[in-house]
Amino acid sequence: MTGWQPQDHYFRRAKKEGFIARSVFKLEEVDRRVRLFKPGQRVLDLGCHPGSWLQYCARAVGKRGLVVGVDTRKISIELPPHVHFIQADVFEILPADLYQISEEFDVVLSDLAPSTTGVRSVDSSRSFTLFQRALSLADDLLVPGGHFLGKIFQGSGFDEMVKELKGRFGKVRGIKPRATRSQSKEIYLVAMDKKKENSRVTKN
Repeated sequence: MTGWQPQDHYFRRAKKEGFIARSVFKLEEVDRRVRLFKPGQRVLDLGCHPGSWLQYCARAVGKRGLVVGVDTRKISIELPPHVHFIQADVFEILPADLYQISEEFDVVLSDLAPSTTGVRSVDSSRSFTLFQRALSLADDLLVPGGHFLGKIFQGSGFDEMVKELKGRFGKVRGIKPRATRSQSKEIYLVAMDKKKENSRVTKN
C-alpha cells in the first residue's frame, strides 16, 4: 500500500526551487495548462497560507504586477514589495477592505479548505461554502475577462456549481493536478474569461 509521503518528489522539488510548500505545483500545473497569468496582472489569493502560491504569483506577474494574499494565519516567509498580505477571515473581509491596495483584480484564486472531519458529506458541504464565498468575492472584484480558480471537494452540489460557473464565465473546466494526494477528493475548477454582464466591477 502506498500512502502520501510528506517528503515526496514535489516536496523536494519545492525546496530546491525556493518554494515553501509542495502545493505550488498544483498552481504551476493549472497555469501551464490554461495560462492563468501574464506579467503585470493583479492577483488575489484567498487562503494563501503558507505562501507558496504567493511566491509563484509574484514570479508570474513580475514587479509590474500586484499580488494580495488573505488568510487567517500569518505568513512567515519574506515577500517582495509587490506582494501584500492581509490577515483576515474570508467571511469577514469585504471588497472595500482591499480597495486601499486595488479596487479590481485580473485573477482570483482560492485554495481554501475546511478542517476535515472524515465524513465526506460534511467535508464537501464545508468546502462548497468556502468555494461560494470565494466566488462571491470574485464577483465583486474580478474585471470582465478575468479568471477564477477555486478548490472544491467533489460531492453534493458540485454539478450545480459547474453549471453556475458556466453562466458567468466563457470557459470552465475541472483539473486535478498531479501533485494532489491520491486519496484527496479535491478538484480545482478553473473559470476563464468572466462575462461582462456578470461583472460588478465598474470603472469611473
